[in-house]
Amino acid sequence: MPADPRQRDEVIADAVIELLRAQGPRSVNVESVAARAGIAKTTIYRRYRNRTEMIAAALTSLASPPQPPDVSSPHPLLEWVIEQSLAAIESGIGFGGVAALLTNEDPQFTELIRTLLVAHRAALAAVVENAAATGRLRADVDIDTVLDCIVGAYLAEQARSGLVQPGWTRRILRTLWPAIAISP
Repeated sequence: MPADPRQRDEVIADAVIELLRAQGPRSVNVESVAARAGIAKTTIYRRYRNRTEMIAAALTSLASPPQPPDVSSPHPLLEWVIEQSLAAIESGIGFGGVAALLTNEDPQFTELIRTLLVAHRAALAAVVENAAATGRLRADVDIDTVLDCIVGAYLAEQARSGLVQPGWTRRILRTLWPAIAISP
């Protein structure tokens, strides 16, 4: 077991996310996380009052995407938005979490994830709205619809073929670009 408490927190968070992605939120409980992380249940109970607090701690990064590396040009900005939208699924809740969210199989989890996703979307929207306000993207861009198109297309490709093909980000970028770019 890691000696550093921050490392223990990371081990717990990694176990929560692995279980969530693979099997959905019902698989995430203190016993399964302790077993996956290779730590004692008491270590988890000292840190978190309950399962919801443990899941929230593991997914807090979902609410705060990193800042885009390049905001000077709209093309890399949209690419960043696409990548961050995918990261919320791939590095965040996974398909197990998406399925649970869509079916509302665990209402407490659904409420938690919606709260985190709203914060995540707000962070992405702020970057796009700033680009629109400064004339780098169309001023009338409906960012919620753009984000819905990204996530929907990602889930549709996964559902249709069982995986998201390489080059997907570039394909979606080419598809959405005419809808948000300022016409010459």
